[in-house]
Amino acid sequence: MCRHIAYSGPPLSLRQLLVTPPNGLYQQSWAPRRQRHGTVNADGFGVGWYADGDPVPARYRRTGPIWADPNFTDLARVVRAQTLLAAVRDATEAGADGEAAAAPFAAGRWLFSHNGAVRGWPRTAAPLAAELPAEALLGLEARCDAAFVWALVLHRLTSGDEAGQAMADTVTELAAAAPGSRLNLLLTDGETITATAWGDTLWYLHAPGRSTVVASEPYDDDPYWREVPDRTLLAASRTDVLLTPLKEPQ
Repeated sequence: MCRHIAYSGPPLSLRQLLVTPPNGLYQQSWAPRRQRHGTVNADGFGVGWYADGDPVPARYRRTGPIWADPNFTDLARVVRAQTLLAAVRDATEAGADGEAAAAPFAAGRWLFSHNGAVRGWPRTAAPLAAELPAEALLGLEARCDAAFVWALVLHRLTSGDEAGQAMADTVTELAAAAPGSRLNLLLTDGETITATAWGDTLWYLHAPGRSTVVASEPYDDDPYWREVPDRTLLAASRTDVLLTPLKEPQ
């Protein structure tokens, strides 16, 4: 379900990051090489990026497949970013939320994406809704599992948790409530990248002191791509990448 990518490094155009690579996110929308669930990611797409000097990211999201949007290729040619989060969507189930259900979700300086599915949605997630303030539930951007997962992460972030703790606790809580869920999450604040591998593929490409890419699958055949083990939290900056095992719920 879905493919996503985050990048932090020297400014590059969206085209260089998403379209030009031989297995870039653009191609992964119809021909992913390592996707375990689903084959075509045509239920929407989105890109979020940070303009120079502005801590609040811009977003471009659409309902249909990325290859069917002639405006995106023109936008990708001229927009440059030092940090980016983008995703192509294979919906867990059909819905009427349109581009509101397409990642990246955003709040303040944060961008977020969920690659996977909450097993038994929405029944299994219902008990966790009690943990959220009414305002957060009423303000859900879409009625899909990804938007709800984002609400759980965001609630922890705004309550003071650092990014890694918020992501790890959300994943283990959801895994306990809905066993068998796939919970690959991706988060950035424009400076750091935090991700989880839980039930689907995750890779990273790191050039120390220069750039970091975290993605569902490699966008080329560079031998320095490294696969993240399942049940792992990844915390990355341009200088280093830290992998921490996640505990299975008891």
